[in-house]
Amino acid sequence: MIAIQNTRNKVKHTSNWHTSLIIGLIILGCAMLIISPAEAAAKYMAGSPELSAYISGTNEINPGDTVQLKVVVENKGVNEFKFIQSSIIERDDLPNTAKFLTVSLASGDAPVTIKSDPQMLGDLKGSSIASAIFTLKVDPDAEQGSYNLPLILNYSYLYEAEQYGFDTIQYYYKDVNESFSLPIKIRPELKIRVISSETEHLNAGTEGYITLTVKNIGHENGKNAIIKIVRNDMSPVLPVSGSMYIGNFAVNQVVSSRFKVSVSSDAEEQTYPVDVLVNYDNSEGDQVTSDVETIGLPVGKKIDFNITSDPGTISPGQKKVITVTYANTGGATAYSVQARISAVDPFTSSDDTAFLGTLAPGETGEAAFEISMDKSATIKGYALDSEVRYRDALDNSLISDPMKVQIMVEKDNSLLSNPVVLIVIAGAVILIGYGIYRRRTKQH
Repeated sequence: MIAIQNTRNKVKHTSNWHTSLIIGLIILGCAMLIISPAEAAAKYMAGSPELSAYISGTNEINPGDTVQLKVVVENKGVNEFKFIQSSIIERDDLPNTAKFLTVSLASGDAPVTIKSDPQMLGDLKGSSIASAIFTLKVDPDAEQGSYNLPLILNYSYLYEAEQYGFDTIQYYYKDVNESFSLPIKIRPELKIRVISSETEHLNAGTEGYITLTVKNIGHENGKNAIIKIVRNDMSPVLPVSGSMYIGNFAVNQVVSSRFKVSVSSDAEEQTYPVDVLVNYDNSEGDQVTSDVETIGLPVGKKIDFNITSDPGTISPGQKKVITVTYANTGGATAYSVQARISAVDPFTSSDDTAFLGTLAPGETGEAAFEISMDKSATIKGYALDSEVRYRDALDNSLISDPMKVQIMVEKDNSLLSNPVVLIVIAGAVILIGYGIYRRRTKQH
C-alpha cells in the first residue's frame, strides 16, 4: 500500500512540472512577440533615380503642322545595398523613386510653339516608365532641318532616412532639376502662295474662268505637280475643270493656271472662297499634298430680266399685237435673247416667241406677240406667264425666272361695236348699193 501511494505522488509531481513548463514557454513567446517585430525590415544604403526621356513615334514633322508629341520618361535607377534587420523600421519610399515628377517642354531654337503646360506624372518607381503628351505648332514658314527641344524634369527622391530607436525615423529628400534634349526634324515641304487671281464672266448662275498665278515658296521641289482648286465648305463657287498638270514645280518657281468654274444661281454679288492646293511627289518619292491656301473670288450679279412696259389691253373676241418691253437688270450680258409668253384660256396665240438679240446690263428689248381673245372672256385683268431664254458668255443656254405679262380685258366702246350703229351702217350701204343699181338700170 505504501509503494502504491508513493508511485501516485510521483506521477502527480511530474504532471505538475510539465504543465508549468508549457505555461512558461507560452508566456515567453508572447513576450518575444511584444518586444520584437513580427518580420524583419529592409534598409537601403545607396540608390537614386536615373531618368531618361525620348519621343515615342516619329520625330519628323512638317511646316504648319499641329502635332501631338508623346514624350516617354523612363526610370532606370536601382537600389544598390539592402540590409534586413529586425530592428529596422520599414521605409515608406525607396531611394530610386522619382517623386512628384513634373515634365516641361520648351521650344528652344526650334521654329515651333509649345501649346501645352507642364505636366505632373506623379511618382515614378525604378524600372518604370510614364508618358506625357504635348501639343506642338510648327511655324508655317519653318525651314527644314534638325532641332532640339529642351525637356525639363523636376522631382525629388529619398536621399537619406535616419532612424531613432525602434519607433522613429526621419526622412531627408533631395530636389532634382534635370534637362534633356529631344531631337526633332522638320521635313522640307512644297508650300504655295497665290500671287494673283483674275476672274472672267464670273456671275451667279453662270460659268466663268479664274486665272491663278501661283509660287512655290517652300523648301521642296515638287515632281509631277498638279495644281487643284477645291470647293471651300458650302461656297457657291464650284470647280468644273479644277486641276492642271504642271510637272516639275521648283522652289521659287511661278506658274499660271486657268480653271473653269460655275456659280450657283442663289449666290449674291459678293466675294466667295475657293481652296487652292498642289499634289506632288516629294524627294522621297511619296505622293503628298501641300497645305491649302484659301483665296477670295468676286462674283457678280446673276443675269435677270424684268418687264418694264405698261399692261396691254384687248377686248373680247379681238385679235391684237401687244408689245412687251424686257430689261436686263442683271450683272452680265445676255446673248441670243428670246422672249416667250404662255397663252392660256381665254387667250390663244399663233406667235408667242420674239427674238431680242443681245442685251447688256441695263439695256431693253421689245417683243411683239399676236394674241386672240375669246368672245366670252370676262372683263378683268389677266396675267400671262413669260420667260426669257438666253446664252451666257460661255454659250451655256439658260432660262430666266418666270415673269408676268399684265393684260387688261376691256369692253370695246368703239362705234363699230354698237349694234344700232352697225344696223344703220348696213342700211346705208344697202341704200347706196340700191341707188347705184337703179342708176345703171336707167342708163341701159
